[in-house]
Amino acid sequence: DLRPLIFQGCFVFKPSAKKKKRTLTLGELFLKFLWSDLSSVWSLRVLQDELNRKILDSLLDFTRKCSSTHQHSNWASQMRASEIPTAALVLGVNVPDHDMTFQSLSDLLQQSVTPHVVSVQAKECGALKHLMKRVLERMMGTVVAVDDEEEEEPEQLSAQLHKRVHCSLGTLCDWYNTKTRRSSAVRDEQQQPPVVIIFKDLEAFNSKVLQDFILICSRYIERLPLMFIFGIATSPSTIQHMLPHSVSSLLCIELFQSLSCTQHLATVIDKFILTPQFPFKLSSKVMQVLISIFLYHDFSVKNFIKGVQLALLEHFHSQPLSVLCCKKKEALLNVMQLSHSNLERIRQLLSFKRYVEKQDPQEQDSLLKDDTHLKEVCQKLIKGLHKYHKNYYPILRCLHTLTSSLPRYPLGKQIRELHLICLEKNVWENEDYQSAMKLLKMLAKDELIILLQRCAEILEPVKSKKMNSALVQLNELLTRFKELDTAAAETAPNVEECITSPVKNLQKKTDLFQLQKTLLEMNESRRSKKLSPFEVLRNEVLEFIDSLVKSHLSPPDSQTLNEVSYYSSSATVRRHINATPRTSIQAALSSPYYYLQNDSLKTEDGSVSNAAPDICIAYKLHLECGRLINLYDWLEAYATVVSAAEGNSPDSDNFGKVDEVKHARFIRAVSELEFLGFIKSTKQKTDHVARLTWGGC
Repeated sequence: DLRPLIFQGCFVFKPSAKKKKRTLTLGELFLKFLWSDLSSVWSLRVLQDELNRKILDSLLDFTRKCSSTHQHSNWASQMRASEIPTAALVLGVNVPDHDMTFQSLSDLLQQSVTPHVVSVQAKECGALKHLMKRVLERMMGTVVAVDDEEEEEPEQLSAQLHKRVHCSLGTLCDWYNTKTRRSSAVRDEQQQPPVVIIFKDLEAFNSKVLQDFILICSRYIERLPLMFIFGIATSPSTIQHMLPHSVSSLLCIELFQSLSCTQHLATVIDKFILTPQFPFKLSSKVMQVLISIFLYHDFSVKNFIKGVQLALLEHFHSQPLSVLCCKKKEALLNVMQLSHSNLERIRQLLSFKRYVEKQDPQEQDSLLKDDTHLKEVCQKLIKGLHKYHKNYYPILRCLHTLTSSLPRYPLGKQIRELHLICLEKNVWENEDYQSAMKLLKMLAKDELIILLQRCAEILEPVKSKKMNSALVQLNELLTRFKELDTAAAETAPNVEECITSPVKNLQKKTDLFQLQKTLLEMNESRRSKKLSPFEVLRNEVLEFIDSLVKSHLSPPDSQTLNEVSYYSSSATVRRHINATPRTSIQAALSSPYYYLQNDSLKTEDGSVSNAAPDICIAYKLHLECGRLINLYDWLEAYATVVSAAEGNSPDSDNFGKVDEVKHARFIRAVSELEFLGFIKSTKQKTDHVARLTWGGC
């Protein structure tokens, strides 16, 4: 007999020699810097938590205050103890951002106030039993039985039978008493934490369900320290519209208003876009797309951040030279590792071509043929690009500080508006800039000094030679403003004499010629009038500001190698973020070859092939109809097209006849078009359908 043999052995493997540390390739460096940039964008969630810190702290204080109400003995506290403390949290219409805020609120409550926090949404609480079940299950961490619930599988039933509890607030009270009794027999506010229920989207809840739930909870308020938090997207008056007085009187409501979503957006742009610390930049068109989607679609800062992330990924994916879009030290190292193909890509950049055209012939030849010399020049250009960004943003903030308080906001109320103007063209050539300078010449001394002091505060932390020099000049101008009082008093009489002397001549009796002559003298005297010291200094300040603007606020297109850092494909961002599904569906139904890539579907005149899917044929035929479509005529036309696709002869008796298969295929195609929203049934005529879309492909 053959018996199984068991082999035992000891196998020795010699350890390999220690691997030497190798330098990272350019591709690995690319991934490294891409990850670091993405991490910088993802840290925006931390920024949002900081923006909501004030209102979150207020909610925590409100929760602590309400949990201690039962300990007071005065009459007002006893009256309030019979009401359910309720925080009405108005978050605004930026609904996609609400989940992040409620998650932060829930975490803070569980860490510092109470472990008993539960959140519910309207979509999972269509009936009162579902709302009660969600609250009990998430609070107690067990399975809750509902009387008319569908029977479960036997395996699930046997596994969960010992965990099931009855769906009532009495069960929750017993569970809460057991939990609190374990900690101590003495009930104080520390050992009786409140039970917080967060309604994330109050407007979406069924008002009858919400009313019944509040009425039930009010019966248990003496046994259970309940507290509600209503998440409101529109207006606090929503509570009055949803709850009658008999129900709302059971709530002790306090209103909490969060910062507006536009303030959140302004902070995000200020911290992560208008800064030289973040090397990736957006062009004016991409910025306009992202901001317009924010302002006209969802007001969501979260979606705005996703748009920035998408632009970042697209930039690194589509631009091979994006390996230079990183910190200055890393970018200078990456330049020396560029391959010949990447150097050729640099030579093809529009900004680099403009730079080469300005050089002498010998330098042009070296830049186009000598790779080593090109790398050295690229290092200088990268340094220049980083210096440009380092000086651009402080001057941008200074100009915004000076112009944001002017009447009618000629350069925009928000700094992002001024930034967009500067990205597109030379801002000093803009008519609004000229009008802003004229308005600045009308500012009083105190107003101008305050604005210049703010500009000095902006320039002070910047570590740049040019900005330090500008700060010194600005401080000198501020010092000169403080010495103007005595000089203004000396020149005042002369000015008054120049102005009043022609006026005295006007009071005399004179003819038309003499009047015209006198008025001309007045006009000339005003023009030649000597400016006061303040006006002279004010003009000097504005000339200084104008020189800073012209030196540092040129558009990024004027900078060589700007394509390395700036992403400019606004069409790609719009296509991915602001999709148009109807246009895509119409294009697919009109040109199925574009999606299916089947040669039999290819046509030249834009018509649909006979071999196209049934829904494409039905769609093309419905475009030829008016507002009401006769189903029988539609079916006849469909059968004719399908018969031609089957190869039947037009002279045959069966050509164009409707059989059961064609009838079924037609019904399915019409149902699909109705599902997609192209047609609908109508009561005007029983055998007709109404067309819903116009202007199709």
